[in-house]
Amino acid sequence: MSGGDDMETAERPVIAATRTTKRRGPRFSRADRTPLGLWFWEIDRVLLLLVSMLIAIGLVAVAAASPVAAQKLSTSSAALDPLYYFYRQLMWAIVGVPVMLAVSMLPKPQARRFAIYGTIAFMVLLFLVPLAGTSVNGAQRWIGSGAFRLQPSEFLKPFFAVSLAWILSLRLHDQSLPVVPLAAALTGVVALLLMGQPDLGQTVIFAATWFVLVLVAGLSMRIMGMLAGSGVALLILAYFFYPVAQQRINIWLFAEGDSFQVDKAHATLTAGGLVGTGPGAGLAKFQLPEAHTDYIFSVIGEEFGMIACIAIAILYLAIIVRVLVRLLDEEDSFLILAVAGLIAQFGGQAVINMAVNTQIFPSKGMTLPFISYGGSSFIALSIGMGLLLSLTRRNPYAARVSMTRNWNKK
Repeated sequence: MSGGDDMETAERPVIAATRTTKRRGPRFSRADRTPLGLWFWEIDRVLLLLVSMLIAIGLVAVAAASPVAAQKLSTSSAALDPLYYFYRQLMWAIVGVPVMLAVSMLPKPQARRFAIYGTIAFMVLLFLVPLAGTSVNGAQRWIGSGAFRLQPSEFLKPFFAVSLAWILSLRLHDQSLPVVPLAAALTGVVALLLMGQPDLGQTVIFAATWFVLVLVAGLSMRIMGMLAGSGVALLILAYFFYPVAQQRINIWLFAEGDSFQVDKAHATLTAGGLVGTGPGAGLAKFQLPEAHTDYIFSVIGEEFGMIACIAIAILYLAIIVRVLVRLLDEEDSFLILAVAGLIAQFGGQAVINMAVNTQIFPSKGMTLPFISYGGSSFIALSIGMGLLLSLTRRNPYAARVSMTRNWNKK
């Protein structure tokens, strides 16, 4: 009996150790303090899910629009695969999603430095576009050629928004610093370079981002009124002295000139009714120029219906609201400005594209974020969303401690 008792006693630690091993938590438990574990618990997983849904929808939309673009580029001797642009977009997604996740893992100070260095690099490239740029469809906006071609203005957008936020946040530390004129001057330089390409749509996005940032920075209503008046005056000057702007405004307001693109976009958008013709069954899209880029929203309308278009608009709205809710209890002025600038840029681009497709805005040649085809656009958006995810990361333990302290004070 004693030998049996001794054997039973000897086995107990082994059994206990085995049970302890089995009770070990999941790989990303709240006790995991590794960089990857911290990222998992600090990242806004709801925002990441919404963006993932948008990317998945974009792949389906590009697959629907790809046959149109492939047919137009095919020749009698060489026909492109109908899904050529889908395969390329899938490749960009395979590259872009890891880039987004990698950027989202940056600590906030490193994300800010990354944005500042990115701004400097792509400002230099933007200056080089008039000298060594590549022209496509009458617009000189790219550097390089073929598979190695990129659009500096697309990459500059997210970096520029964060850099402007950093400049304007310095005003809270020293009121004497001329940060607002400096931010205005930098935006003006970018706008002049973009107008020369010409790229009216990107100019509007950069100017709108700057306006949102100075608004959030807390400038007086008198100054904001002056800025708004200056913006209206610049639009009037652009109409009279900038032929591209005049042409598009005349088509939009007075139906003067060639309105083929916007007319076909509206006809394609409404051709599918509420539920659409079905995937691959659309016919109006074959009359649509740039079906896989600027007017992909119209292709979605034809094949998946107006209900799908409304759902996509709601998804964009949900992303914007989610980010703004994340800012409600934020106290860091730089983070507030940077996140506001990034989400204003993202949401503004989506609104402009959808408004152009529905003839609410004049044509601007702007892609629909994460849905339109484009390598530069997708990678740049991935960087921007990565910065947004990085800057909105929250430590759940710190939030819990703060709530406990506030409760104890009461």
